[in-house]
Amino acid sequence: MNPIIKNSDFQKVASSVKPDAKNRVLLKKNLLKEDTSYHIYVNRLGQIVLDPQASIPAYEAWLFNNPEAIASVRRGLNQAAQGKIARVDIKNL
Repeated sequence: MNPIIKNSDFQKVASSVKPDAKNRVLLKKNLLKEDTSYHIYVNRLGQIVLDPQASIPAYEAWLFNNPEAIASVRRGLNQAAQGKIARVDIKNL
């Protein structure tokens, strides 16, 4: 599967939409999330994909740029989701 397309279950949400006089294509408001930006991709067939993006504070970007650290966080989240947790006395750390 294309690395951009995470789920190929597309649904038609509009038909015969044409750009306006300023070459803008308007989308229904319920398709958009407030404060979300989009990466825009187009293929050789002219098909367009909008990929919603979430921004993070710059001071947290180090985590996503450190493969070991992000893998450790994801491993911990998976373990917590599986109930693999233990009570820890923070004074003993």
